[in-house]
Amino acid sequence: MHISLRFMTAAVAAACLSAGAAQAADAVKIGLLTTLSGPGAALGIDIRDGFELAVKQAGGTLGGLEAEVIVADDQLSPDAAKQTADRLLKRDRVDFMTGIVFSNIMLAVGQPVFQSKTFYISANAGPSQYAGAQCNPYFFSASYQNDTMDEAAGKVVQDRGFKKVALIAPNYPAGKDHLAGFKRFYKGEIVMEDYTQLNQLDYGAELSKLRASQADAVFIFLPGGLGVNFIKQFVGAGLNQDMKLFAPGFSGDEDVIRAVGEPMLGLFNTSQWAHDMDNAANKRFVADFEKEYGRLPTMYASQGYDAARLIDGAVRKVNGNLKDKDALRKALESAPFESVRGAFKFDVNHYPIQDYYLREVVKDAQGRVTNKLVGRVLENHADAYVGECKMPS
Repeated sequence: MHISLRFMTAAVAAACLSAGAAQAADAVKIGLLTTLSGPGAALGIDIRDGFELAVKQAGGTLGGLEAEVIVADDQLSPDAAKQTADRLLKRDRVDFMTGIVFSNIMLAVGQPVFQSKTFYISANAGPSQYAGAQCNPYFFSASYQNDTMDEAAGKVVQDRGFKKVALIAPNYPAGKDHLAGFKRFYKGEIVMEDYTQLNQLDYGAELSKLRASQADAVFIFLPGGLGVNFIKQFVGAGLNQDMKLFAPGFSGDEDVIRAVGEPMLGLFNTSQWAHDMDNAANKRFVADFEKEYGRLPTMYASQGYDAARLIDGAVRKVNGNLKDKDALRKALESAPFESVRGAFKFDVNHYPIQDYYLREVVKDAQGRVTNKLVGRVLENHADAYVGECKMPS
């Protein structure tokens, strides 16, 4: 799938005539490689839509340059993703890459991107490897590090006094990161820890184990269609009568809520963002996203939007000179944009230091089943791996 957005505004043309823009590029190319098919397709679609909304709001530009966004499907396949990334880097000569949802895809694509000295701006995947020993000057996360939302969830479950917890996540790098994050902050008994297939949609065996475990709480990291199926089956089996369900934002986001409906009511989930956060950037984003796409944005959409705004701010800060990689890296490190989540800054490993919040699925005043912001769980929170990062210059 290859979609290009090309725009030119009078302001851009005028800027190109000025002496200050002598070294500026004519355009900025973005390779947006994401998951657009299979159980995770809704996640990639929301990242794409959030990113494209930011470009549209800027009149088809990023940093004052004409923006060309090349969208491609990674098919949730590391091999397919590597082949497509190779095309984006070598044939299309993109200036930035973004869009990957799943950490196994990110780890497969990362090294070719970094070797080409192309900046990767993550709109979702936040593997622990790139936060620690494998941190890289060309990798920036505009989202989170995998463990962090789960650390917030672990704190919530610990603080609320649950004694026995069952854990379920897919068997891939992010699944292990997410459960590691939960266990870092939860100090009670883990009575079950199951890793499922990445594309699994039938959880009958896991539900039987849950029933036998006598857990009083269940924590899941099951993004997209995985979470949709699990929650439907969990409630259908009546397990919600005896066990409280917790999740990071991935499994309690608006895409899952739209598919599951009222059985989601009462689910607690943690995230660095909520659609009802009270700041000007977020209010504009949510209103424009609903107007453009006819649905509430998800956390994924907010991250795609912020990724575009980060690129916009950095390109603007170097006056469109994309060839000066050192200056562009320093511009990115300064995080020159107003995030929809509020306070945002980069740590030395190029992962965010940010707040994490508790959300609850409720029925709002309009009768919609949706998330409501409950409160802050962690403030100015850095990831657990930054101490292992010796960032190359």
